[in-house]
Amino acid sequence: MSKLSVDRSPVVKLFSDKESDFLIPDYQRPYAWTTEECETLWDDIWDFAFPKNNKDLFNDTDEYYLGPIVTFRNNNKKLEVIDGQQRLTTLMLILRAFYVKFLNAADTNTQKTREKISTCIWKTDEFDNPNFDALKIDSEVATDDDKAEFLEILKTGIAPESMKSKYATNYRYFQKKITKMADEFDGYASFMVQRIMNNCILLPIEADNQDTALRIFSTLNDRGLPLSDADIFKAQFYRYYTDKGEKDTFMKNWKYLEDLTEKIFHPTNGTPMDELFTRYMYFERAKQGIKRSTTEALRKFYEKEDYTLLKQDSTLDNLTSLAEFWRDVSLQDDKRFSDEALKRLFVLNYAPNGMWTQFTSVYYMANRDDRGQLDDKKFCSFLDKMTAFVWSYAFVNPGVNALRTPLYAEMINIVKDQPVNYSDYKISKERLKTIIDGFEFVNQRPITKSMLTWWAFENPEQKLVSLDTVFEIEHIYAKKRQEVEKGLKERKNIEKLGNKSLLEKRINIRAADYKFNDKKPYYNGYTTSRGDEKEKTSIRELIILSNTKDNFTEDDILERNKNIINHFIDYVEAQGITD
Repeated sequence: MSKLSVDRSPVVKLFSDKESDFLIPDYQRPYAWTTEECETLWDDIWDFAFPKNNKDLFNDTDEYYLGPIVTFRNNNKKLEVIDGQQRLTTLMLILRAFYVKFLNAADTNTQKTREKISTCIWKTDEFDNPNFDALKIDSEVATDDDKAEFLEILKTGIAPESMKSKYATNYRYFQKKITKMADEFDGYASFMVQRIMNNCILLPIEADNQDTALRIFSTLNDRGLPLSDADIFKAQFYRYYTDKGEKDTFMKNWKYLEDLTEKIFHPTNGTPMDELFTRYMYFERAKQGIKRSTTEALRKFYEKEDYTLLKQDSTLDNLTSLAEFWRDVSLQDDKRFSDEALKRLFVLNYAPNGMWTQFTSVYYMANRDDRGQLDDKKFCSFLDKMTAFVWSYAFVNPGVNALRTPLYAEMINIVKDQPVNYSDYKISKERLKTIIDGFEFVNQRPITKSMLTWWAFENPEQKLVSLDTVFEIEHIYAKKRQEVEKGLKERKNIEKLGNKSLLEKRINIRAADYKFNDKKPYYNGYTTSRGDEKEKTSIRELIILSNTKDNFTEDDILERNKNIINHFIDYVEAQGITD
C-alpha cells in the first residue's frame, strides 16, 4: 500500500527544513506564471498581511492558504515536484527579492529576517550557515530553455533587462513592488516577508513514489492540465537521447510530434500525444501476443522493465511515422491514398465507436513499406472487412467492450501477416437481418449515422467529402409534414433508415419541416432573389431523388429501407463476415 506524508506547514518551515531539496523534474512543463498571476498573488498577500493597509491590524494567528505541494523522494533523495511548481518557483523569487533588499540592513531584526530567508533559499551546514553554492531548488525541465535564468537569479539576485524569461520578468516585478513598499510604508517590508514565511501556509504532500504523487495531483488539480502520460514518456526519451548526445535533435523531433498531434487528434480524455501513444500501444501489444480484452493503463504498459520500449531508437521513429499517417488521413491526402481508400476512411470516421483507429494503426504499422506507404488494394479490402464487421457487431453485440475481444485477436493476426477474416467470430446472416429489421434507428444511436454514411458512399457516383463538413440526419419525409398531413399509416416509419439521409447542417437548417417538393431546391441548390448562390448537397442520392421524384411517400420510405438493409446484408456477406 502506498504511503503518504501529509502536513500543513508555514513557508519557512517547509523551505528551511534540511531535508527539503526540491527538484522540478524534466517531464514538468515550463514555468508559466505571468506578471498578472504575480500581481494577484502579491495583492492577496498584501491584503492578508496588512488589513486596511495597516500592519498593526494583523493577527499573528491568522493564516493564508497557498495550496498543496505534491512531491515524492526520488532515488537521488530529492523531492520531485509533481504539483505546486508555479507556487514554489514564485515564492523562491519573492524571497530572493526580499533578501537582496535587506542586504545592507543595519538593524538587528532585519538582519535576522535576512538570515531566515537564506535558510529557505540555500542549503545550510549544521550551524545553519548558508552554502551560497547550493540552492534548495533545481530545475531540469526538458522543454524550459529559460531554467538557467531562474537558477542564475537565485544565485546572484540579479535579473538585468537583457533577461527576457518569465522568471526574470516576475523577479523584477517583485523587486519593484518591494522597493515601492519600502518607500511608501516605512518598515513594512520586514513585516511582509515575515508574514509570508510564518503565516502563509502550504500543504506539503509527500508520496512514496511517482505514481502515487501523480494520482494525487490528478485528484487535487482543477486549475489546469495535470501532467499527462506523454509528459512522463518525454522524460524517458529525453534521458535516453541526452545520454546518446542527441538531446537537441530529440527536442526538435518531440516538438514536431506535439505540433502534429495537436492538429490531428482531439481526444475526449488525455492529450493529443497520449492519443498517439495509445494507438501505437496496440501495435506493440499485438507484437507481444496480448489479446486479453482488459487493457492496462497507458503508463502501466510503457513503464514495463524500466521503460525499455522508450529506450529504443525505433520507437520514436515509429511514433512519427504513425502520426504522419493519421495526419494524411485527416488531410485526405490523395498523394498517399486513392480516392476509394479515402472514401472508406471517411465512412469509418462515422463508426459507432473509435476502435477502428486502433485497428487501423496496427494494420499500418505492420504493413507499411520503407516509405511508409500501403498497398492500396489490400488496404481497401482491409477497410471494407473492418467496416462490415464493426457495423455488424454494433447490432449483434453492442458496446465497445464486446468488440475488443475479436479485434484484439485480429490485431495479432495482422502483425503475424496472417489473414484478417474474423473466422472465430462469424455473424449469423439470419440473426443480423432479423435484428436490423426490428431495430429502431433513432438519431441518438451512433449506428444510425454510421449506416447512413456507409449507404451514402455505396453510391458509385458519391464524391469524397471534406472531413470538416458537419452532417446532420435529415428526415426526407419531414416530421412536421406528418404532424400536419398524417400521411403515414405507421408513425414509426418516420424513423426508419429509408426516411433518413446525411445532410449538411447548413442545408438541413433551411430544409427542415418542408414538403418534399419544397425540399428539392435545398437539395439541388438555388439562386436567391438577390442573386446569392446556395450550394447543393454533396450527398448524391438526395440529388438523384430530388431530380427523379415529385413526392416522397410512405411506400418510398419502405422501399428505400428495404434496399438499404438488403444491400448491407449483401455487403457483409461479400466480406466473408457471416457464417
